[in-house]
Amino acid sequence: MVIDEDTFLNIVDQMRINVPQEIKHAREVREERDKYVGQAHEEARRIIAQAREDAAHHLDSHQLRKAAEAEAESILKRAQEEASGIRAGADQYAEDRLTELAESLAQVQEVIWRGIEALKKRQGEDLEAVPDRERALLHADDVHQQVGWSSGPEEPDQA
Repeated sequence: MVIDEDTFLNIVDQMRINVPQEIKHAREVREERDKYVGQAHEEARRIIAQAREDAAHHLDSHQLRKAAEAEAESILKRAQEEASGIRAGADQYAEDRLTELAESLAQVQEVIWRGIEALKKRQGEDLEAVPDRERALLHADDVHQQVGWSSGPEEPDQA
């Protein structure tokens, strides 16, 4: 096959004109591709950095919340222990005061009965014949037994 020289030169001239434009266009496409790849890499780095920052923030928040919960639990436990101690102290105080009051009342009751006995002796009455006193003494003995006290005044042991 034989090619006409003018046609050949014409094709070569067009190649000289078109090839640099194609090369230039290929460079532009490559540069644009590199630009997009660079932007994509930068966006990926930014997303990763943001994700790490968010994860660190959530971890800090989680740890802070856990620490706050632990502190709140500790405060609640101390408050409950303190309240329990205060309640026990108040109960003991009330019991002590009530015991003292009961002892005082028993002493007052004994003084009253002695006074009644003295009056009746002076009047010449027989104390054994007074049914009200017996009922009162039996009732007082029942009360003393219920609270764990002996009836009548305490007498020292004779050894």
